Amino acid sequence: MKHGVNGVALAVFVVFFLLVTALGFLAARWRRAENALNLDEWGLGGRSFGTWITWFLLGGDLYTAYTFVAVPAAVYAAGASGFFAVPYTILVYPMIFCFLPRLWSVARSRGYVTPSDFVRGRYGSRGLSLAVAVTGILATMPYIALQLVGIQAVLDVMGVGGGASANWFVKDLPLLIAFAVLAAYTYSSGLRAPALIAFVKDALIYIVIAVAIIYIPMRLGGFGHIFHTASQAYAQVSPATGKPRGELVSGAKNQWAYATLALGSALALFMYPHSITATLSSRSRDVVRRNTTILPLYSLMLGLLAMLGFMAIADGIGKGVKGYNAQLAIPQLFSNMFPSWFAGLSFAAIGIGALVPAAIMSIAAANLFTRNVYRDFLRPNATAEQETRVSKLVSLVVKVGALVFVLTMDKTVAINFQLLGGIWILQTFPAIVAGLYTRWFHRWALLAGWLVGMVYGTWAAWTVASPTQAHFAGSSKVIPGIGQIGYIGLTAFVLNLAVAVVLTVAFKALGTPDGIDETAPGDYTATGPQPSAPNQLPPYGDELPPVPTGGR
Repeated sequence: MKHGVNGVALAVFVVFFLLVTALGFLAARWRRAENALNLDEWGLGGRSFGTWITWFLLGGDLYTAYTFVAVPAAVYAAGASGFFAVPYTILVYPMIFCFLPRLWSVARSRGYVTPSDFVRGRYGSRGLSLAVAVTGILATMPYIALQLVGIQAVLDVMGVGGGASANWFVKDLPLLIAFAVLAAYTYSSGLRAPALIAFVKDALIYIVIAVAIIYIPMRLGGFGHIFHTASQAYAQVSPATGKPRGELVSGAKNQWAYATLALGSALALFMYPHSITATLSSRSRDVVRRNTTILPLYSLMLGLLAMLGFMAIADGIGKGVKGYNAQLAIPQLFSNMFPSWFAGLSFAAIGIGALVPAAIMSIAAANLFTRNVYRDFLRPNATAEQETRVSKLVSLVVKVGALVFVLTMDKTVAINFQLLGGIWILQTFPAIVAGLYTRWFHRWALLAGWLVGMVYGTWAAWTVASPTQAHFAGSSKVIPGIGQIGYIGLTAFVLNLAVAVVLTVAFKALGTPDGIDETAPGDYTATGPQPSAPNQLPPYGDELPPVPTGGR
């Protein structure tokens, strides 16, 4: 697919990359705090972002470069099933309208920086908090890696890296440079860097999609021709499976898989640490509520973006190429359809779309380690400055881990681990969301439910095979007791919740002591810090004593 380096596209890409690099470093001076060595400042932007900054930050956080590449690639490869991302992003916003403001309020009142901080404070359990933190870190790592995969796809189509015959250093040098720049300005500016860059990223993506959805169909003979070509392509039988390649319209046999994947993904989306980090950076409860009402605008963009997969089929991209990587379909479509200068702008949108979420994800993972591993178990009396320094260093380690993952493993492995990460992160939902409304669940029951969900979800995903992969070949499997194909993550979630309910009843019947709840009812509706609650949590010390508490 390569025909040398596209010099014009590369030049435009580099100009925009340099622009966001400058913005990333300048962000350290933006709304500068008196004391930057504080996780509230470095990791949450001072909890000061208003409606529009939060909107761009959350949009840049949730709609990533990999979204830009993978959603239409899924439509390109299989058809209608790739559109599951559209209903799930519609479902998620009414749900978070209910619980995110409560999470923001209690976090602001008690100085919580991570969801694990809340879990520990609510249930008085370092063990449950650690489980949520480790799950968040594990689920985030492959997500960061996939942002680098998105950058690689763009570089590959532009012909950068010396081709397949080049040695590994020359081939991967552009990605190494992008990684080094990302690491440097994230270390320097913290969450302020992706917040500022998100304005450029989202503006570029909206421009590219608006032009693509009008210009490309004109080049390809209209939507009628595009859908007709796609329908014929999906009807062709795959030699590997002996079944049609895909469906233009999802058939009845796939409805359970489609619906459960959409619902499970909606439940999981705001359990990811980076989603919560961006939310907690908001300056008020009203900012959070307003964002849940305007973020669906991105879902409209996502629906238009998914249709690019049909256009890639109509353009004949990858046709007849054995083993063609569908992840290259959309960058290749832009390269084929657009003038070089606009193709470069499109590639810049994807590249910058990787930098913003990768920065937020690395910050979120670092905060989890610092607050819920380092401070909880290694250094209970750590100062705010020590916490921040550790978090900055860990953010670098996380990025290095993601880079090594991408450079040393097959890309399908990264994708499979990201799918597994979605199954894992969904298992934190009962502890986090239920805790915002009730203290009824027992901490040990929630921990046992989490363990059952994690074990079942991992095992079930491991047993999914395909003609090309023996394990982790998908995220859907027959639902026990129902007999329909469904999303593994949602099945594991139901098992998780059932175990938590049954064991809570058992523990209460046995009089098993519960942990101390350090929160108060007013914390969940508060609009700012409470006089009795400092911004920084007190030293954790040993596990809280098992004193029973009433339900709330």
